[in-house]
Amino acid sequence: MSLPTTMRALRQMSLDGPQDMCLITDVQVPVPGTDEILIRVTAAGINFRDISLSRGMALGGPPPPYLAGFEAAGEIVAVGEAVAGLELGTRVIGVGYGAFAEYMVLSAGAAVPVPAGWTAEQALGLVVNWPTALAALEPLGQLAAGQVVLIHAAAGGTGQAAVKMAKHYGATVIATASPDKHETVRALGADHVLDSRGTDIAAEVLGLTGGAGVDVVLESAGGATFGASLAAAKRVSGRVVVYGLAGGAASITNWELVYRHQVHIIGLNIGVLIQAAPQVFGELMGELFALIAAGVLSPEQPTTYELADGAKALAELESRTTVGKLALIP
Repeated sequence: MSLPTTMRALRQMSLDGPQDMCLITDVQVPVPGTDEILIRVTAAGINFRDISLSRGMALGGPPPPYLAGFEAAGEIVAVGEAVAGLELGTRVIGVGYGAFAEYMVLSAGAAVPVPAGWTAEQALGLVVNWPTALAALEPLGQLAAGQVVLIHAAAGGTGQAAVKMAKHYGATVIATASPDKHETVRALGADHVLDSRGTDIAAEVLGLTGGAGVDVVLESAGGATFGASLAAAKRVSGRVVVYGLAGGAASITNWELVYRHQVHIIGLNIGVLIQAAPQVFGELMGELFALIAAGVLSPEQPTTYELADGAKALAELESRTTVGKLALIP
Protein backbone atom coordinates (compact mmCIF):
# COMPACT_ATOMS: atom_id res chain seq x y z
CA MET A 1 0.00 0.00 0.00
CA SER A 2 1.42 3.35 -1.07
CA LEU A 3 1.19 5.98 1.64
CA PRO A 4 1.56 9.75 1.38
CA THR A 5 4.52 11.42 3.04
CA THR A 6 2.54 14.35 4.45
CA MET A 7 -0.92 14.78 5.94
CA ARG A 8 -3.37 17.27 7.41
CA ALA A 9 -3.44 17.55 11.21
CA LEU A 10 -4.44 19.89 14.01
CA ARG A 11 -1.54 21.35 15.96
CA GLN A 12 -1.97 22.96 19.40
CA MET A 13 0.29 25.99 19.39
CA SER A 14 0.11 27.10 23.04
CA LEU A 15 -1.33 26.23 26.44
CA ASP A 16 -3.87 29.05 26.22
CA GLY A 17 -6.75 26.82 25.16
CA PRO A 18 -8.24 25.23 22.04
CA GLN A 19 -8.55 28.57 20.26
CA ASP A 20 -4.83 28.20 19.50
CA MET A 21 -5.36 24.95 17.59
CA CYS A 22 -4.41 25.29 13.92
CA LEU A 23 -4.87 23.15 10.84
CA ILE A 24 -1.50 22.22 9.30
CA THR A 25 -1.43 20.68 5.82
CA ASP A 26 2.15 19.40 5.53
CA VAL A 27 2.74 17.33 8.68
CA GLN A 28 4.94 14.27 8.18
CA VAL A 29 3.03 10.98 8.21
CA PRO A 30 4.36 9.05 11.25
CA VAL A 31 6.17 5.72 10.91
CA PRO A 32 5.14 2.90 13.27
CA GLY A 33 7.75 1.57 15.68
CA THR A 34 8.55 -2.09 16.25
CA ASP A 35 5.42 -2.79 18.33
CA GLU A 36 3.16 -0.18 16.75
CA ILE A 37 0.64 0.12 13.95
CA LEU A 38 -0.23 3.03 11.68
CA ILE A 39 -3.91 3.70 11.03
CA ARG A 40 -5.64 5.88 8.50
CA VAL A 41 -7.92 7.80 10.83
CA THR A 42 -11.58 7.56 9.89
CA ALA A 43 -12.89 9.32 13.00
CA ALA A 44 -11.22 10.93 16.02
CA GLY A 45 -12.95 11.22 19.38
CA ILE A 46 -13.20 14.57 21.16
CA ASN A 47 -12.84 14.42 24.95
CA PHE A 48 -12.66 16.94 27.77
CA ARG A 49 -9.07 15.83 28.32
CA ASP A 50 -8.26 17.50 24.98
CA ILE A 51 -9.27 20.79 26.56
CA SER A 52 -7.27 20.06 29.71
CA LEU A 53 -4.21 19.30 27.58
CA SER A 54 -4.66 22.52 25.60
CA ARG A 55 -4.67 24.50 28.86
CA GLY A 56 -1.76 22.67 30.47
CA MET A 57 -4.01 21.19 33.16
CA ALA A 58 -3.30 17.52 32.41
CA LEU A 59 -0.25 16.14 34.20
CA GLY A 60 2.33 14.79 31.78
CA GLY A 61 0.77 16.37 28.72
CA PRO A 62 2.94 17.22 25.72
CA PRO A 63 4.51 20.69 25.51
CA PRO A 64 3.30 22.88 22.63
CA PRO A 65 3.41 22.80 19.75
CA TYR A 66 1.99 19.28 19.59
CA LEU A 67 -0.40 17.31 17.40
CA ALA A 68 -3.74 17.34 19.21
CA GLY A 69 -6.16 14.52 19.99
CA PHE A 70 -5.61 11.10 21.52
CA GLU A 71 -8.57 8.84 20.58
CA ALA A 72 -9.08 7.55 17.06
CA ALA A 73 -10.59 4.76 15.01
CA GLY A 74 -9.50 3.75 11.57
CA GLU A 75 -7.94 1.21 9.22
CA ILE A 76 -4.51 -0.35 9.70
CA VAL A 77 -2.24 0.68 6.82
CA ALA A 78 1.21 -0.31 8.19
CA VAL A 79 2.58 -2.42 11.05
CA GLY A 80 5.86 -2.61 12.95
CA GLU A 81 8.19 -5.56 12.38
CA ALA A 82 7.27 -7.24 15.70
CA VAL A 83 3.49 -6.91 15.30
CA ALA A 84 1.63 -10.18 14.83
CA GLY A 85 -2.08 -10.93 14.53
CA LEU A 86 -3.07 -7.54 13.13
CA GLU A 87 -3.48 -7.41 9.38
CA LEU A 88 -3.61 -4.49 6.99
CA GLY A 89 -7.16 -3.32 6.45
CA THR A 90 -8.37 -4.30 9.94
CA ARG A 91 -10.49 -1.62 11.58
CA VAL A 92 -9.37 -0.74 15.12
CA ILE A 93 -9.76 1.91 17.79
CA GLY A 94 -7.16 3.03 20.30
CA VAL A 95 -5.52 5.91 22.13
CA GLY A 96 -2.24 7.76 21.62
CA TYR A 97 -1.10 11.28 20.84
CA GLY A 98 -1.84 12.90 17.48
CA ALA A 99 -5.37 11.61 16.79
CA PHE A 100 -6.61 14.81 15.14
CA ALA A 101 -4.90 13.92 11.89
CA GLU A 102 -5.27 11.80 8.78
CA TYR A 103 -2.85 9.17 10.10
CA MET A 104 -1.91 8.11 13.63
CA VAL A 105 0.41 5.62 15.33
CA LEU A 106 -1.06 3.27 17.98
CA SER A 107 0.44 0.67 20.27
CA ALA A 108 -0.44 -2.68 18.72
CA GLY A 109 -1.20 -4.22 22.10
CA ALA A 110 -3.76 -1.55 22.95
CA ALA A 111 -5.66 -1.57 19.66
CA VAL A 112 -9.24 -2.84 19.99
CA PRO A 113 -11.17 -4.17 16.97
CA VAL A 114 -14.15 -2.11 15.87
CA PRO A 115 -17.21 -4.32 16.51
CA ALA A 116 -18.72 -5.90 13.40
CA GLY A 117 -21.45 -3.76 11.91
CA TRP A 118 -20.28 -0.59 13.64
CA THR A 119 -18.88 2.46 11.89
CA ALA A 120 -15.65 4.03 13.13
CA GLU A 121 -17.62 6.96 14.54
CA GLN A 122 -19.87 4.64 16.52
CA ALA A 123 -16.87 2.88 18.05
CA LEU A 124 -15.52 6.10 19.53
CA GLY A 125 -15.84 5.93 23.30
CA LEU A 126 -15.28 2.18 23.40
CA VAL A 127 -11.79 2.57 24.90
CA VAL A 128 -12.23 5.89 26.75
CA ASN A 129 -15.74 6.90 27.79
CA TRP A 130 -17.35 3.51 28.32
CA PRO A 131 -14.53 1.87 30.30
CA THR A 132 -14.20 5.04 32.39
CA ALA A 133 -17.89 4.86 33.28
CA LEU A 134 -17.70 1.15 34.06
CA ALA A 135 -14.53 1.46 36.15
CA ALA A 136 -16.08 4.28 38.14
CA LEU A 137 -19.23 2.28 38.84
CA GLU A 138 -17.95 -1.21 39.53
CA PRO A 139 -14.34 -1.98 40.56
CA LEU A 140 -13.79 1.48 42.04
CA GLY A 141 -17.28 2.64 43.00
CA GLN A 142 -18.39 -0.87 44.04
CA LEU A 143 -21.94 -0.09 42.98
CA ALA A 144 -24.48 -2.77 43.96
CA ALA A 145 -28.13 -3.33 43.16
CA GLY A 146 -30.42 -1.22 45.32
CA GLN A 147 -27.84 1.53 45.87
CA VAL A 148 -28.11 5.16 44.76
CA VAL A 149 -25.61 6.83 42.43
CA LEU A 150 -25.16 10.51 41.55
CA ILE A 151 -23.85 11.01 38.00
CA HIS A 152 -22.63 14.45 36.96
CA ALA A 153 -22.51 15.56 33.30
CA ALA A 154 -24.99 12.80 32.53
CA ALA A 155 -25.67 14.04 28.98
CA GLY A 156 -22.03 13.64 27.93
CA GLY A 157 -20.42 10.58 26.37
CA THR A 158 -19.22 9.09 29.67
CA GLY A 159 -22.30 10.21 31.60
CA GLN A 160 -24.77 8.63 29.18
CA ALA A 161 -22.97 5.29 29.34
CA ALA A 162 -22.84 5.50 33.14
CA VAL A 163 -26.60 6.09 33.41
CA LYS A 164 -27.36 3.06 31.23
CA MET A 165 -24.94 0.81 33.11
CA ALA A 166 -26.08 1.94 36.55
CA LYS A 167 -29.71 1.22 35.72
CA HIS A 168 -28.71 -2.18 34.32
CA TYR A 169 -26.97 -3.00 37.60
CA GLY A 170 -30.11 -2.15 39.57
CA ALA A 171 -29.18 1.27 40.98
CA THR A 172 -31.32 4.36 41.47
CA VAL A 173 -29.80 7.13 39.34
CA ILE A 174 -29.74 10.80 40.24
CA ALA A 175 -28.23 12.69 37.32
CA THR A 176 -27.20 16.28 36.70
CA ALA A 177 -27.35 18.13 33.40
CA SER A 178 -28.30 21.56 32.10
CA PRO A 179 -32.11 21.98 31.75
CA ASP A 180 -32.12 21.71 27.95
CA LYS A 181 -30.60 18.21 28.26
CA HIS A 182 -32.93 16.82 30.93
CA GLU A 183 -35.20 14.96 28.52
CA THR A 184 -32.19 13.29 26.93
CA VAL A 185 -31.02 12.04 30.33
CA ARG A 186 -34.50 10.90 31.40
CA ALA A 187 -34.76 8.89 28.20
CA LEU A 188 -31.62 7.01 29.25
CA GLY A 189 -33.41 5.82 32.39
CA ALA A 190 -32.35 8.32 35.07
CA ASP A 191 -34.76 8.35 38.00
CA HIS A 192 -34.14 11.98 38.91
CA VAL A 193 -32.48 14.76 36.88
CA LEU A 194 -31.17 17.91 38.57
CA ASP A 195 -30.02 21.20 37.12
CA SER A 196 -26.22 20.99 36.95
CA ARG A 197 -26.07 24.73 37.48
CA GLY A 198 -28.37 24.66 40.50
CA THR A 199 -27.47 26.57 43.62
CA ASP A 200 -27.51 23.64 46.07
CA ILE A 201 -27.18 20.25 44.41
CA ALA A 202 -26.17 18.58 47.68
CA ALA A 203 -29.38 19.73 49.41
CA GLU A 204 -31.47 18.42 46.51
CA VAL A 205 -29.72 15.04 46.63
CA LEU A 206 -30.13 14.79 50.39
CA GLY A 207 -33.81 15.64 49.96
CA LEU A 208 -34.26 12.84 47.42
CA THR A 209 -32.49 10.32 49.68
CA GLY A 210 -34.21 11.20 52.95
CA GLY A 211 -31.06 12.88 54.23
CA ALA A 212 -28.91 9.77 53.82
CA GLY A 213 -26.96 10.76 50.70
CA VAL A 214 -25.88 8.56 47.81
CA ASP A 215 -23.70 5.46 47.83
CA VAL A 216 -21.58 6.47 44.84
CA VAL A 217 -20.82 9.78 43.12
CA LEU A 218 -19.32 9.93 39.64
CA GLU A 219 -17.49 13.24 39.91
CA SER A 220 -16.30 14.88 36.70
CA ALA A 221 -17.57 18.40 37.31
CA GLY A 222 -14.81 19.72 39.56
CA GLY A 223 -14.68 23.34 40.64
CA ALA A 224 -17.41 24.45 43.02
CA THR A 225 -19.42 21.29 42.34
CA PHE A 226 -16.73 19.12 43.93
CA GLY A 227 -17.76 20.19 47.42
CA ALA A 228 -21.39 19.42 46.63
CA SER A 229 -20.38 15.93 45.52
CA LEU A 230 -18.64 15.27 48.83
CA ALA A 231 -21.62 16.60 50.79
CA ALA A 232 -24.04 14.46 48.76
CA ALA A 233 -22.25 11.18 49.53
CA LYS A 234 -23.22 8.98 52.47
CA ARG A 235 -21.07 9.52 55.51
CA VAL A 236 -18.51 6.77 56.19
CA SER A 237 -19.58 4.44 53.37
CA GLY A 238 -20.07 6.88 50.46
CA ARG A 239 -17.62 6.65 47.53
CA VAL A 240 -16.74 9.64 45.34
CA VAL A 241 -14.95 8.55 42.16
CA VAL A 242 -13.17 11.53 40.60
CA TYR A 243 -12.33 11.21 36.90
CA GLY A 244 -12.66 14.76 35.54
CA LEU A 245 -12.34 18.43 36.38
CA ALA A 246 -14.44 20.23 33.80
CA GLY A 247 -15.13 23.11 36.18
CA GLY A 248 -11.52 23.49 37.26
CA ALA A 249 -9.39 22.17 40.10
CA ALA A 250 -10.76 21.78 43.63
CA SER A 251 -9.12 21.05 46.94
CA ILE A 252 -9.95 19.26 50.17
CA THR A 253 -7.96 19.20 53.40
CA ASN A 254 -7.34 16.42 55.88
CA TRP A 255 -9.29 18.52 58.41
CA GLU A 256 -12.34 18.38 56.13
CA LEU A 257 -12.03 14.61 55.72
CA VAL A 258 -11.95 14.15 59.49
CA TYR A 259 -14.61 16.66 60.52
CA ARG A 260 -16.81 17.49 57.52
CA HIS A 261 -16.71 14.88 54.75
CA GLN A 262 -16.17 11.35 56.07
CA VAL A 263 -16.22 9.72 52.63
CA HIS A 264 -14.03 7.62 50.34
CA ILE A 265 -12.39 9.70 47.58
CA ILE A 266 -11.10 7.62 44.66
CA GLY A 267 -9.12 8.99 41.73
CA LEU A 268 -9.57 7.52 38.25
CA ASN A 269 -7.54 8.09 35.10
CA ILE A 270 -8.31 5.42 32.51
CA GLY A 271 -4.90 5.79 30.88
CA VAL A 272 -3.13 5.12 34.18
CA LEU A 273 -5.48 2.21 34.88
CA ILE A 274 -4.60 0.65 31.51
CA GLN A 275 -0.88 0.89 32.24
CA ALA A 276 -0.84 0.10 35.98
CA ALA A 277 -3.60 -2.52 36.10
CA PRO A 278 -3.86 -4.14 32.64
CA GLN A 279 -5.66 -7.15 34.09
CA VAL A 280 -8.38 -4.91 35.50
CA PHE A 281 -8.69 -3.14 32.16
CA GLY A 282 -8.94 -6.49 30.38
CA GLU A 283 -11.76 -7.49 32.71
CA LEU A 284 -13.47 -4.15 32.09
CA MET A 285 -13.34 -4.65 28.33
CA GLY A 286 -14.70 -8.18 28.74
CA GLU A 287 -17.63 -6.82 30.74
CA LEU A 288 -18.17 -4.04 28.19
CA PHE A 289 -18.46 -6.47 25.31
CA ALA A 290 -20.87 -8.55 27.42
CA LEU A 291 -22.99 -5.43 27.95
CA ILE A 292 -22.90 -4.76 24.21
CA ALA A 293 -23.96 -8.34 23.47
CA ALA A 294 -26.81 -7.98 25.98
CA GLY A 295 -28.00 -4.77 24.32
CA VAL A 296 -27.31 -2.61 27.38
CA LEU A 297 -24.84 -0.54 25.36
CA SER A 298 -25.46 0.01 21.68
CA PRO A 299 -23.71 2.04 18.98
CA GLU A 300 -24.87 5.63 18.67
CA GLN A 301 -24.02 8.24 16.10
CA PRO A 302 -21.86 11.02 17.57
CA THR A 303 -22.07 14.64 16.53
CA THR A 304 -19.42 15.06 13.83
CA TYR A 305 -17.25 17.99 12.77
CA GLU A 306 -14.79 18.47 9.95
CA LEU A 307 -11.13 18.33 10.98
CA ALA A 308 -10.72 22.04 10.26
CA ASP A 309 -13.47 22.78 12.81
CA GLY A 310 -11.64 21.12 15.70
CA ALA A 311 -11.17 24.32 17.69
CA LYS A 312 -14.87 25.13 17.29
CA ALA A 313 -15.88 21.64 18.47
CA LEU A 314 -13.68 21.87 21.57
CA ALA A 315 -15.04 25.34 22.36
CA GLU A 316 -18.60 24.02 22.20
CA LEU A 317 -17.68 21.11 24.46
CA GLU A 318 -16.02 23.46 26.94
CA SER A 319 -19.10 25.70 27.00
CA ARG A 320 -21.21 22.59 27.73
CA THR A 321 -23.58 23.13 24.82
CA THR A 322 -23.05 19.67 23.36
CA VAL A 323 -24.78 16.34 23.99
CA GLY A 324 -23.22 12.90 23.78
CA LYS A 325 -20.05 11.93 21.97
CA LEU A 326 -18.29 14.31 19.56
CA ALA A 327 -16.05 13.30 16.64
CA LEU A 328 -13.74 14.87 14.09
CA ILE A 329 -13.73 13.49 10.54
CA PRO A 330 -10.37 13.99 8.73
